[in-house]
Amino acid sequence: MNQQKSARRNLLIMWFANFFVGGSMTMILPFISLYIESFGNFSEKYVQHWAGITFSITFVSAFLFSPIWGRIGDRYGRKKILIYSGLGLGTSIFLMGFVDSVMQLFILRFFMGFFSGFISMSQAFISTQTPRKIAGRVLGTLQTGSITGSLLGPMLGGLMADSLGFAMTFRWTSIAIYISVLLVFFTREYRMDVNEGSKALYSSKEVLQHIVKNPVFLTVLLLSALEQIAHYSVQPILSLFVSDLHGKANVAFYSGIAFSAAGLGNLFMARKWGGIADKYGYTKILVILLIAAGVVYMPGAAVNHFWQLVVIRFVLGVLIGGVVPTRIAYIRQEAPIEMQGEVLGYNTSLRFFGNIVGPMLGGFISGFYGFSAVFISTSTLLIVSGLILYAASHRSPKLAKHAAQ
Repeated sequence: MNQQKSARRNLLIMWFANFFVGGSMTMILPFISLYIESFGNFSEKYVQHWAGITFSITFVSAFLFSPIWGRIGDRYGRKKILIYSGLGLGTSIFLMGFVDSVMQLFILRFFMGFFSGFISMSQAFISTQTPRKIAGRVLGTLQTGSITGSLLGPMLGGLMADSLGFAMTFRWTSIAIYISVLLVFFTREYRMDVNEGSKALYSSKEVLQHIVKNPVFLTVLLLSALEQIAHYSVQPILSLFVSDLHGKANVAFYSGIAFSAAGLGNLFMARKWGGIADKYGYTKILVILLIAAGVVYMPGAAVNHFWQLVVIRFVLGVLIGGVVPTRIAYIRQEAPIEMQGEVLGYNTSLRFFGNIVGPMLGGFISGFYGFSAVFISTSTLLIVSGLILYAASHRSPKLAKHAAQ
């Protein structure tokens, strides 16, 4: 089998693997607080407190360990790490079906984050065997797998929890992860563009030096955190905002629609934005997407009807959908193949840091200044991110240059 056929086959397999993992990671989100409530006769404050902690600890451990997994993948092979992380992730979720205390759930959620590098490692796996000139389009295609799974996950998780119970939902969710691991066995690992005489392995110090010496590259990575802070700051208050707009009747259902609207927009445009960035330049498209997303989200502060919120969330998803594949394609262009796993690990770590800070910041701002302030701060952060990247690109035009191929 030649490399081109292997690449297409690997992309198809990893698309479905990402679909199962993306769905499994979100299946359990709708009922974590209800699961904690089932452990005993706890106060509402206690349940909310521990639901927040057990939810966040996954991001904390993922933030800490993502670069380490990336480096191990660079050294020993990404396929092996995909298998190990998938097995660890599936086992962590499977065991959650047997816990009977909050602390046991907390520990397993920590290990879930420890092993949660599957999607970022799959990006490195596909990136290193993709020609640079089509990296954006290919990585955008891969991203639609995890997005599709993430959209369907909460709905399937809610249905399964209602019909099968919490414990069985965790067990069935783990089966989906194990299916992903099984799919990985059928992939073929190889790397493109490995030049003779090039280093086979870079130290962490060399990787960091490579990032720091390129101010545009460094900015693109650091903005991963700012983008996630902006995107996740609205998550804690969205259901409450929907309740204000639509009323309390079926608020969970309508909140789900508002959440999913951004995911649908993301799904429709991720691949297309990747192709556009391949043609016109990664940093240029990133700047446009970030500033446009900020401008589009600003009117969310003034909406009076539920449908207006859904439309704004959908358009936001259309724009944000291009950010991840474009950024990873840029990393594919700037980082040597032999260090891409570690670099993408830093990228993932910064994104998880944003996932931690964003909800806390959104809750704080809404508590003191109201819902509208969250939309304004989110929009401002996105616009500022775009302007920072524009300034870095303008200051170092040679480093930002991307020739269409």
